[in-house]
Amino acid sequence: MKNTFKSLWPYLRVGLSLLLLWLAVRNIDWQALRSTKIEIQPLWFVLALALLVSANLLAVVRWGWLLRSLGLYHPVSNYVTLYFAGGLINQGLPSTIGGDSYRAVEASRLAQSSNTATAQPTLTQELHEPIDLQRAPPRLRLGFLSVAFDRGLGLVGNNILGALGLLLSGAMIAPWGPTLGAWVLGAMLGGAAVGCLLLRLQRTRDLILALLNKLGMSQAIKGVETAFGWPQVAIQLTISVTTHTLALCAFWFCLRAFGVYAPFAALMVGLPALGLLMMLPISISGWGLREATLSAALVLWGVDSGVTVLASVSFGIVTVVTYLPGALSLLRRRRSEASGVNKQPDPKP
Repeated sequence: MKNTFKSLWPYLRVGLSLLLLWLAVRNIDWQALRSTKIEIQPLWFVLALALLVSANLLAVVRWGWLLRSLGLYHPVSNYVTLYFAGGLINQGLPSTIGGDSYRAVEASRLAQSSNTATAQPTLTQELHEPIDLQRAPPRLRLGFLSVAFDRGLGLVGNNILGALGLLLSGAMIAPWGPTLGAWVLGAMLGGAAVGCLLLRLQRTRDLILALLNKLGMSQAIKGVETAFGWPQVAIQLTISVTTHTLALCAFWFCLRAFGVYAPFAALMVGLPALGLLMMLPISISGWGLREATLSAALVLWGVDSGVTVLASVSFGIVTVVTYLPGALSLLRRRRSEASGVNKQPDPKP
């Protein structure tokens, strides 16, 4: 029963995405929308694409910094190709593991010596075979730890941006909106400060080292310091907030492409909330969930829900285009596997 549900879950997610997308568009007055004679301005989509590429390259800087602190050294080009390939997988490519798991596995594998005699799995095996971290070698655990730190810092940056949005315009949602924003902002910054202080205590460091030694990852203490130590954490959070701000501006540009001026503070509330909802595995890369959430949120600021849905779909398409360079990495990997099979010498008689 469990295996059946697991195999059906990707199709259920597609169905949920379509259902949410239908819920977002069912009440739109398309006739009234056409009567407004919206003139699409494609240049704004180009600018949105440029911002999303910049946001992902900035995220690569964060992840690459974490990988190197964990001892997983690569050329910068490998960080870029792996990050975009993982992003493309997350956009809905059929796989058992997600894009984050793929880049964690590949990051740990590429760091190995090229002289290793261990047989490497094919791309198909890598994308569809489950991973048992309890039996995984330490290097693979380090790869997953780098992704966990990367995602965790990104989540904190997302929450900080959302808290600032609530402080600026949370009263549009509820009277307690600004208060909630202040509490969230205090929790995020306060948590980061407490983490820095704890890392300075020798007793805390000894406990972390004991745990890491038990997991066979004693060198990971440098990664912990890079992610949460002072002053590194201030740089990390600045990168995270900037990354989410660039993505927010990209969505604003998609709205501008349809001639709509949306309040920036409204997007500072809507998009971070969407980021939290997308952590739930109920849709394919946020499709449907994004349209339903943002059309319901931005209408509070007087933004037409029909235009929001159009801009949201456009933003999703631009996001897919952003990660298309990752396909080159996956295709190159598959081509090298095929050529490797073809070049195998004939067995001796």
